[in-house]
This record gives sequence, C-alpha cells and structure tokens, in this order.
Amino acid sequence: MAVFSGEVQLSTRGDSDVIDITPDVQRVVADAPVDDGVVTAFVRGSTAAITTMEFEPGGISDLRALLDRLVPVEGDYEHNRLNRDTNSHAHQRASLIGSSEQVPVTGGRLVLGTWQQLVLIDFDDRPRDRTVIVQVVS
Repeated sequence: MAVFSGEVQLSTRGDSDVIDITPDVQRVVADAPVDDGVVTAFVRGSTAAITTMEFEPGGISDLRALLDRLVPVEGDYEHNRLNRDTNSHAHQRASLIGSSEQVPVTGGRLVLGTWQQLVLIDFDDRPRDRTVIVQVVS
C-alpha cells in the first residue's frame, strides 16, 4: 500500500462560505504516483466541513437555507455562554456535515459525478485561513 499526502491552503470569508476544492484536490492526486486508489480530503478545525454537492448558486443557497433552519446562527447555545463566544452554530453545523470526504481515484482522476464537486464550507463567524489535508492511498 502506498500513501501520498499533500495540503491545500485556503482563505475563506466565513459565514457559510462554500468553496469548490475539486481542482485543488485533483492537483494533489495528479502529483501522486497513483493511478487507482482512494483520496481523502480532511479539513482541520471544528467550524468547517467538506462534502460533495452540485456547486452552483441555487444549490449553495438551498444548503445555506437548510442549515439556517436546522442550526440558526442566533440561539441559546451553551458553548457561547461558557466560552463568551459567538460561533456555536458553526461547530454544530460542521459536526453535522463532517470534516472529510473520500472519493475513488481511477486513472489518476477523481471519480465524481457530472454535477458533483468537492466543497469546503466554512461556518465560522469570521474569515479564516484553512488547511485541507489530502491523502491518496493505493
């Protein structure tokens, strides 16, 4: 088994900023000496998430609206009270979506659907610099 690791550095706007990381992850896969395997993209931090979706304005708007209904920004959050903080909603949203995704790799390419992209969502209430760890295993 071979493992190849890389990183993607991003700056986000926070507040449910959605960024298509598919090209960045594909660049790491292309640099790996791997034709077939699986890639994992993992974001460091407890207020951001990675998932797959159709990266288009309507889908992004719908996802934001869904998360606003499920986990409102304003709420009676113990985390905010105990830590004199304002981002409990970001922690909760990130835990629902998850910090990583795995995608098969065939012929050195990500195997994604036609309208499927890997996206990072930053739920924090301020801009952040994010690191995505990318590991390719074959």
